[in-house]
Amino acid sequence: MTLPNDMVLLNGGRLLAGSTGFYPEEAPCQYVDVAPFLFDRTPVTNAQFARFVAETGHVTLAEQVPDAADYLGILPEMIIAGSIVFQAPPKGAPVRPESWWAYVPGANWRHPYGPDLGSIAPDDHPVVHIAYADAVAYARWAGKRLPSQIEAEFASRGGLEAADYAWGDTLLPDGKVMANFWRKGFPYQHPDRSGPPYTTPVTQYAANDFGLFDLIGNVWEWTSSDADGEIGNKSCCMTVSQNVPSSPDVRKVLKGGSHLCAPSYCQRYRPAAKWFQPVDTSTSHVGFRCALSVPESG
Repeated sequence: MTLPNDMVLLNGGRLLAGSTGFYPEEAPCQYVDVAPFLFDRTPVTNAQFARFVAETGHVTLAEQVPDAADYLGILPEMIIAGSIVFQAPPKGAPVRPESWWAYVPGANWRHPYGPDLGSIAPDDHPVVHIAYADAVAYARWAGKRLPSQIEAEFASRGGLEAADYAWGDTLLPDGKVMANFWRKGFPYQHPDRSGPPYTTPVTQYAANDFGLFDLIGNVWEWTSSDADGEIGNKSCCMTVSQNVPSSPDVRKVLKGGSHLCAPSYCQRYRPAAKWFQPVDTSTSHVGFRCALSVPESG
């Protein structure tokens, strides 16, 4: 078959999935057979998503006014198009998710941090504020699909078995930063930047041994897998404010962690890590990439 230029062929094989050393939802460890598949080299970027929107006219969930009937108890002032945005709290504020998440009217993939901050969406950064249906729509347009959580874990391990991280068992080998996560100071002060954008270019960090970029950190990525249990505690991803429109009835698995994962609070910048995201919830740290099945020969 002819390989798309933006994808890598992964031959599949035997994967030891999961972990017992971090969060309960990652257990148990078990071997899984993975069929060959194609995987996007990088998360979908703002430039790629813009082409999709230009060709299709797609309007993301974050750009639509919520229907009050879908969100029981929603406050009247929240019935406005917008999305959930990370906002660094003042020093000394409580370390809990309510401190750094806010529903921002007008926040969407074009304006990731809200319209007041303008269009901070560089072409080579991953697109964010993508709900599950938005990711599915893009994948169909591209002639692809979303990966399963097992495929995403297989890809992120790059052939390493049972390593804690995508590059081995040391978070910062020889002091080198291997991915975009919040190394210190979370959630008050970022070690590398004073404000948005918190995302980084999708090829800023080295590719893994499969030739894939950005599978750890930067943005969480949607998978097609249904949530399969309860999530552990201490996550930067919890959006627990009663002011946030969200219906948790249908959840999908996110993989890879994001720029908000931090050693001091949420160590989900690992292949085994996962998060269960409501399909109707978009945030400033969730994006996606696509996969493609390999036709059986014969």
